[in-house]
Amino acid sequence: MDAAVLSLELNAVWLVDCGGAARPQTSHRTADNPRPFAWLRPSAAPSDWKVARLPSRNAQLAYPTGWRAIQTDPGTFSAALLGPHDRIRGYLNATPQSGAETLSNWATFRPAHNGEEGDRNVVRDASAVGLRFLSGTGSCVIDHYATASARYKEIACIVRGPRATTVVVAAARPTDWTRLAPQLQRAVSSLSS
Repeated sequence: MDAAVLSLELNAVWLVDCGGAARPQTSHRTADNPRPFAWLRPSAAPSDWKVARLPSRNAQLAYPTGWRAIQTDPGTFSAALLGPHDRIRGYLNATPQSGAETLSNWATFRPAHNGEEGDRNVVRDASAVGLRFLSGTGSCVIDHYATASARYKEIACIVRGPRATTVVVAAARPTDWTRLAPQLQRAVSSLSS
């Protein structure tokens, strides 16, 4: 990565962590240069983690000890690490492909979808296509945004496997990102669809 791109990415992260708004700075990576996704190492989850299957039984996602399953949209699975007053500090979700999202349009689809859901100041930090998962190939985005009540940074991937195409989202508040990122990344790496 050249120094200018690294500087832009670090400035965007710094602005998010400080609560400022950053102009969208994107870094598109392919499987030939997936540096922002170097952590993606498809593997089974640690033995003490729980594994949940989507109701369709077409995908499974592992989540860390101490996290709990939460109720979300029908047909999906979500787990969260809750903080004081049951505020979500960390979030994992797996859902079947349900719309126009594809591996090829994911880098633009996901941030646009977040905006349509009411998130503000959505900034794509990095994206990659052609990434290897346990049972298929995927495209991923790292972005950050503000909801009505909090700020989040997320990893969002769409993975095409032999049984289904599944979307996995792993998010945390920027103040918790450094601590939770290894768990979020491990959960994403364990997705099987």
